[in-house]
Amino acid sequence: MTTILDGGMGRELQRLGAPFRQPEWSALALMEAPEFITQAHERYALAGAKVISTNSYAVVPFHIGEERFLKRGTELARLAGQLARDVANRHDLIVAASLPPVLGSYRPDLFEVEAARAILAVLIEGLSPFADIWLAETLSTLAEARLVGEMLKADERPLWLSFTLNDEGSAMLRSGETIEQAASLASECGAEAILFNCSAPEVMEDAVFRAKQALGTESIAIGVYANGFAHADEEVPANGGFREIRADLDPPRYLDWAQKWVASGANMVGGCCGIGPEHIRALRDGLS
Repeated sequence: MTTILDGGMGRELQRLGAPFRQPEWSALALMEAPEFITQAHERYALAGAKVISTNSYAVVPFHIGEERFLKRGTELARLAGQLARDVANRHDLIVAASLPPVLGSYRPDLFEVEAARAILAVLIEGLSPFADIWLAETLSTLAEARLVGEMLKADERPLWLSFTLNDEGSAMLRSGETIEQAASLASECGAEAILFNCSAPEVMEDAVFRAKQALGTESIAIGVYANGFAHADEEVPANGGFREIRADLDPPRYLDWAQKWVASGANMVGGCCGIGPEHIRALRDGLS
């Protein structure tokens, strides 16, 4: 059975007409018009998602600024959790508390343990009352995942670790670390699932196959939620600019990719940036 995840939040908020600009990205709606976040969650719920992620990805200093994060970080994380929880309760869904790469997406070189720990502590405090699972996502280095695993070691709720990959060539983390190393760390951390997200659909099948081989008989789920970015540009962080969305990833084509991932061993599928409710509906109908 394939669990259907939700899709991207930022582009969906933009499409719905929510306040949306850089640098705040999807956090701007939290501060100015949270009703749009509820609307986006509802659209994914009605499309068939069984898991919805909190809109907390941009609740970090990179997006909202150091001063605002210090003053309002916990409050905004709490609001993101509450909005997701309310929709999940209405539709009997699972809430995944999103823990982003707090020092910069696609930038393993910027990661620093103690700086990341301080930011993650704020997000965990705000999201904890509403979380069914913890989703550390768009991780580009093993060190990020290891820190999250350490900080949530005493938490009994499931941990999902989701890694972003280089968009060309053989699948590997953006740090250059391997899929096999990521699978080993997921096992070491006691993670319930390893996922791959915010990368091109083309690299996901190889990642799933290699993770499946590395995990062997271990009961760790494997998931994929690819993005729809038209061009791989390592100089632009995820959500660091308004990238073009590719035209060849309509819902039927995205479903074609998802069927390959499932055939390779994935049992959770959703979407990241540029993948909307219509894609999730296609996954629900095509993978059921």
